[in-house]
Amino acid sequence: MGGQGEWKNKLYYGDNLDVMRKSIADESIDLIYLDPPFKSDLNYNVLFRADGLSPDEAQWTAFKDTWLWDEAAIKALSELQDVPNPMLVGLINALAIPMDQTPMLAYLVNMALRLLEMHRKLKPTGSLYLHCDPTASHYLKLILDAIFDPRNFRNEIVWRRSNAHNKTTKQYGPIHDTILFYSRTDHFFLELGRTPYSRVSIERKCIYSDEGGLYRLNELTGQGTRTGESGIAWRGYDPTAAGRHWAIPKSLKDTLPHSGVKMSVQEMLEAFFHDGNIRFTHGGRPEYKQRMGKGVPY
Repeated sequence: MGGQGEWKNKLYYGDNLDVMRKSIADESIDLIYLDPPFKSDLNYNVLFRADGLSPDEAQWTAFKDTWLWDEAAIKALSELQDVPNPMLVGLINALAIPMDQTPMLAYLVNMALRLLEMHRKLKPTGSLYLHCDPTASHYLKLILDAIFDPRNFRNEIVWRRSNAHNKTTKQYGPIHDTILFYSRTDHFFLELGRTPYSRVSIERKCIYSDEGGLYRLNELTGQGTRTGESGIAWRGYDPTAAGRHWAIPKSLKDTLPHSGVKMSVQEMLEAFFHDGNIRFTHGGRPEYKQRMGKGVPY
């Protein structure tokens, strides 16, 4: 939040579901990061035990502090039946059959309500990062797909630990957490960090230079012939005769001015040529000047 007379860095204390519903405006948040409580150090099977099956008492007592199938969980499941999202309702009801009255189901119905509210609070350009572990990440991804739309899933990010703790000789030691990255829409903001290229890499790849700096030559065509614009000759080079077709990379197309006028392949090539971004090789084959840029995205 910002602007004259508005608050910044305000901290709310309480249940985040209540806070979001009462104090946060819809479509007002740019980014959400959440690391919901989940006791990943517990025996996985404990999460699927219904009351009365007597799991290990020490583990059970610890887990009850976070999630339990109780009146609150029953209310959350009931509330989910009325949300205007048939995909989510169907998913939760399907999961409720094998997970009947277990802590895992309590966890998922409570998370579903909160993720629904977070989706509502995000701006159309906003994003969400959910930090979890392998115990429930696969279920949470299904819920996020139902809420955000699978097309808005961007990445599964692996948070690698520096070491693992082997608690049993019958499984591999856990060495990572998972971060699920979703956007509210396809028009989201993301500025990737970059790892700079090494000097050796630049010197090895970029063997040419002009007034714009170092560059290397890269392909404007792909293997195989195509009909339509992709197979039409341009400035004396016929890709069809060479068994190829025009395949202009997106990174090069993005350098064109966005005037709203659709350009043909040959018009784009002409624009790149006049901007000095195309060079003909000795065989008359055009290639584009690829600059190294700021580094490798991560």
